[in-house]
Amino acid sequence: MTPTPETPDLTGYATFAHLTAPNSALYRRTMRTFLAAKERFAVHLRPEDVHAALPAGERPAELDTVAKALDSLVEWGNLRADPDTARVTAVEDFYRKRFVYQLTQAGEAAEEALSAYDEALGRRGALQAVALHDIVTQLRALLVLGAEEEPDPAKTYLALDALTSRFAALADNARAFMGSLQRTIDLHDVGEEVFLAYKDRLIQYLERFIQDLITLGGRIAQLILESEDRIEPLLRTAAAREAADASPEDAAHAEREAYARWTGRWDGLAAWFVSRDGRESQARLLRGRALGAIPQLLAVVRALNERRAGRSDRSADFRTLARWFAEAPDDDARHRLWRTAFGLHPTRHLTVDAETLAARTARPVPAATPWAEAAPLRISPQLRRTGSYERRGKPHKVEDRSGARRHLAGIAARQAAETAAARARLTTDGITRLSALGELDPLAFGLFLQLLGDALATWRPGMTRTTATSNDGSMEIRLTVLDDGSTAEITTPGGTFRGPDHTVEIIDLTEGDSRR
Repeated sequence: MTPTPETPDLTGYATFAHLTAPNSALYRRTMRTFLAAKERFAVHLRPEDVHAALPAGERPAELDTVAKALDSLVEWGNLRADPDTARVTAVEDFYRKRFVYQLTQAGEAAEEALSAYDEALGRRGALQAVALHDIVTQLRALLVLGAEEEPDPAKTYLALDALTSRFAALADNARAFMGSLQRTIDLHDVGEEVFLAYKDRLIQYLERFIQDLITLGGRIAQLILESEDRIEPLLRTAAAREAADASPEDAAHAEREAYARWTGRWDGLAAWFVSRDGRESQARLLRGRALGAIPQLLAVVRALNERRAGRSDRSADFRTLARWFAEAPDDDARHRLWRTAFGLHPTRHLTVDAETLAARTARPVPAATPWAEAAPLRISPQLRRTGSYERRGKPHKVEDRSGARRHLAGIAARQAAETAAARARLTTDGITRLSALGELDPLAFGLFLQLLGDALATWRPGMTRTTATSNDGSMEIRLTVLDDGSTAEITTPGGTFRGPDHTVEIIDLTEGDSRR
């Protein structure tokens, strides 16, 4: 049958058949041996060469096993077999099966693809704080180019290319790092000692990156917003330079495609750092994910400490018990171990005295003997009279904790109401001055200082306005410098807060304000 777009030709993928075949581990090691030989410029390998090159702990005992694996790889197209005539010394040697093997083009391509797959699967990634600084630098360069009447095409293209390349590396590494972080939290292939030693460095690393993301993320978002009015000519300039080498009849089409690519890259960058239309930016989501990873890591540490302190691990207990069963010398020992482990003792409510035991020893009763035919057992008179050995008494009184629960619920509700009232007090109806905030109670003033600190943390020389979000994501502050030199005063029960006056807009994000 001739391959068509509806029925693709899959015969070229036979080189991957060894991945699902029995004894696939030997096939993978064999192919890696050929790749290592190729790096040493060795073209052909004999079966004994492959057998000697395999790791000692993974090497088959028989050379024939390796020879059969090589023949299978030849059948699938990974290797090519050529007659080995170099060692023929007699006519009889021509009739013996002697081959040398080398990689085929398809086999080498399959191994390169598998190596790339293994590398991508094991990639841990990193949260690159340096990339954030580079993105700020490139955005500032774009602002300077956008202010020129005729931006230089070469500088524009290089600045945009460096910006998108740095951003793509940041996004890819962040995605890989968060995936590897989750595997670390889940304790996949991580020993306890290794994890506990790694935990402190990881938490410090996360805290440092979160601080850089808070400080530089707002700055990057501000630069993106300032560049939006000037970015379209720069994108068209970069697209025109990229399509300059196209043929005249394809130049217009190539330029449109290049402009669409540059626009998509810029939109992706903006979506990563700027929250719009009720959608959280990727930087904010990454910050939340990194913040959430810290308590998860601490929870894993607590679980490990509890396990060390003697908390029962049923799976480990069963494995230990299975080992004891395997090491038991005979069936009688195994029966005793079974009764001890699972409490399947003889009936505990029956009493057997020394006379009965002596009689049983003299005349054993088979286990299959019906009760009606077996000798009677002596039962305690107390058990016959009361039906129980337990001494009766008054049960312990159950303590009523409903009052304490209501008290704690009341405290939590009161604190939530006070926090909501403080947010409502600070929320401004549009843009106003700091001096117009008036008098603030201690809770509202504390919340205001946190917001103001988050905003000032993003401030850099030459800035005139900034935007910041509280650590819990509930409020947003937009601060703009005033040039009139006025001073703002905010009165509190503890004193008066003074400083340069600014215009300010404070938004309560918990209400889903459409101005976000």
